[in-house]
Amino acid sequence: MINIAVFASGSGSNFEAVVRAERNGNIDGNVKLLVTDNANAFVIERAAPYNIPVYSFNPKLFDSKEAFERKILNKLEEYGIELIVLAGYMRLIGPTLLSHYEGRILNIHPSLLPAFPGLDAVGQAHDAKVKVTGVTVHFVDHGMDTGPIITQEAVKIDERDSKEEVQRRIQRIEHSLYPATIQFVIEKLKRSGG
Repeated sequence: MINIAVFASGSGSNFEAVVRAERNGNIDGNVKLLVTDNANAFVIERAAPYNIPVYSFNPKLFDSKEAFERKILNKLEEYGIELIVLAGYMRLIGPTLLSHYEGRILNIHPSLLPAFPGLDAVGQAHDAKVKVTGVTVHFVDHGMDTGPIITQEAVKIDERDSKEEVQRRIQRIEHSLYPATIQFVIEKLKRSGG
């Protein structure tokens, strides 16, 4: 079983989708830790019924990104974490974590990357009046939403759709696509001996 840490900053719907998939046997891993940079995030409440430990930190209390990432790294090592899953974590991953977990950090983004990277991708797509947007799961690198793409799924946008309707449709896809992609990556890691 591969030990997984989920990083989240907000409500945690993707966190819960991942944990449910793991508990239902659809992910051959063990979600051992939730890492959050927001002590008031609803994701913390979502973690409680599953008895998943939470490491919450305030970045403002550290001198640098390197300093708080070193502290996170210590926690990850304490829990034997082998795979990091970002689920609405609103910070760029820095070199400290990237160097230790290269090829083992996944992110989900609500667009068909490289289109609409960064914040409010659904709003960006809606405002651009595109006919299709979607969901991307990718490996994390030094850039913002620039890492190698693992999988994508398209979502059609009708001109009458509100941003909220598009958001709901995207979330439904995220909640099935992310667990399936995590399992795919775990199988690859196992085959490669890692």
